[in-house]
Amino acid sequence: MTAASSTSQQQRRPWIVGVSGASGTPFAASVLRGLLAAGESVDLVVSRASRLTILDETGISYRDAHWQEDLLSWLSRGADGKPDTFRPDIGDVRHWGAGDLAAGPSSGSYPAKGMLIVPASTACVAGVALGLSKDLLQRAASVTLKERRKLVVAVRETPLSGSTLRQMVALDEAGAVVLPASPGFYAGATHIQDLVDFVAGRVLDAAGVPHQLYRRWEGELGGASSRG
Repeated sequence: MTAASSTSQQQRRPWIVGVSGASGTPFAASVLRGLLAAGESVDLVVSRASRLTILDETGISYRDAHWQEDLLSWLSRGADGKPDTFRPDIGDVRHWGAGDLAAGPSSGSYPAKGMLIVPASTACVAGVALGLSKDLLQRAASVTLKERRKLVVAVRETPLSGSTLRQMVALDEAGAVVLPASPGFYAGATHIQDLVDFVAGRVLDAAGVPHQLYRRWEGELGGASSRG
């Protein structure tokens, strides 16, 4: 490795995005597009369970050997399933296999801004809260917490059991932002994509990443109805 390439590697500080097996893959796609549009670098970890969800919700097979092709197809698709709705640039995305526990994000010395888990299943919540580190997604989350970096967990499940609620409290006490995937309607949603983008925007808000995914509340009643 040349000195120039080594310096470039040191300067890159990505957001780690973990996609777990909960329903809600459009939320993950919107967050990824938002990060890339903001000029952020992304390290992506797609769990084994989430690949089944992506296939079920989009018809796209996410494969390690063809991850760039599959990711581009996924991120180009709208929340309504329409292909070629978006034209994302995935040039600064790095993919890590879910079973690769020797991957960069598994170490606290790996430079990262933080981690966003979107969507987060209750199994994922439990694994991170208990520090199980059974795969790279959970290990990266544990590393994020121990290094005191930003961790946003976008929980997508309803109803919630007592054990899951206690685990969410444990995550909050550990310093994570627990963010239920609950869309707001004051932004004047007229399309399913608007509802998805609202949740994705709140995730990016929690991470401190600028975006224009939804209309913000400005203290005026009726703003949503007058949108147009």
